Amino acid sequence: MTEADLTEVMQVECAAYAVPWSEGIFRDCLRASYYCLVADRAGRLIGHAVMSVAAGECHILNLCVAPSHQGRGLGRRLLRRALALARQREADTAFLEVRASNQGAIRLYQAEGFDEIGLRKGYYPSADANAGPGTDSSRASREDAVLMARAL
Repeated sequence: MTEADLTEVMQVECAAYAVPWSEGIFRDCLRASYYCLVADRAGRLIGHAVMSVAAGECHILNLCVAPSHQGRGLGRRLLRRALALARQREADTAFLEVRASNQGAIRLYQAEGFDEIGLRKGYYPSADANAGPGTDSSRASREDAVLMARAL
């Protein structure tokens, strides 16, 4: 991923998530030299992944596939590529967080050897948390994150 990819990355991100990352977050990840991968088909970006690696650990921060291309193994390929890069950097453990409601992603991570290691209550904002003034942005409008890890 490069800054030139960000317009297409944001299109995929916004199509896939009710509460997408901002373009600024992706820019910060690029500046921090995180591993930022893209997947394309016929010259069009259809997925991306962002991962940090430090101190023997990798953290999968974002794994996203365009809704029109989900269910075809692209998320699995992006995840495997990211984990291979982490192994090259001598990481021995991979961590990630996933929305508790995202059962498709949880099944993918379990199939790839990740185990649940904890739960972060109210970690993710829900789509209604961004509804505007007068909206209750309390814990009730947030979603839990399932923490997962696997040895590399």
